[in-house]
Amino acid sequence: MTPAASAYQTVRLAKGRHDSPDRGACVMELASMLAGERFTDHPRGVCPVIAGFLRSYNDLLPDGQQNEMYAYASLVVGTAAGRSVRRQRARRVLAWGERTRGPHRRRPLFVRLRPWDFVLLPAVQAALRMDPAPRRMAVRALLEELCAIGSDRVATARAAAVDPAGAVPRGSDGATPAAALARAAGAAGAPVGGFTRWS
Repeated sequence: MTPAASAYQTVRLAKGRHDSPDRGACVMELASMLAGERFTDHPRGVCPVIAGFLRSYNDLLPDGQQNEMYAYASLVVGTAAGRSVRRQRARRVLAWGERTRGPHRRRPLFVRLRPWDFVLLPAVQAALRMDPAPRRMAVRALLEELCAIGSDRVATARAAAVDPAGAVPRGSDGATPAAALARAAGAAGAPVGGFTRWS
C-alpha cells in the first residue's frame, strides 16, 4: 500500500489548518486526501458551502468529539457544483440553523464579501447548542440532504472524484480511500475502526 493510501487510515483529526497529515488534519484536509488531491482544507471536489460549514464545525467542535468527522469527509467528496446549487445549499443550511434560534429577519447571502465559513457560522453555532448524540444525527442528516441537492448535476463529478482515472490510491481490497472509509464508518457515522484514536 502506498504512503498516501495508508495515511488517511491513521491521520489524527484536529482543529485548524495543517502543513501535512503528519501534523494532523481537519475534516476538509482528510477529504482532500480521500479525493486524491493535494493536501488542503479547500479541496476542489467538495462544494464550498459544505466545506465552509464543516471547517467551522470541525474547529468549534468540543475536544474529544472529532471522531464523528471521519464519516463526513468521505460523504462530501465529489459534491462540487455550480453557483445555483451552492446557493440552494447555503439557504438550506441557514434555514436549518434558524430552527433553534427563533424567528428573525432573514439576511441576504453576501457571498462575494464573506467566506462561506462566516456566512454559515450561525448554523454551526446552532448545531453546537445541541446535545452530542442528537447533534451527530442532525448534522449527518443535514449533510446527506445537502449532498442530494443538485445530485443529478454532480453525479459525474462525484464519480470522478472517487476515482479520477485511477489517480486515487487503492487499498488491498481494491477500494478507494473514500469508499473504504464510508464502508467502515457505516450509515450512522460511527467512529471508524482502523483509525488511530487520539485524546
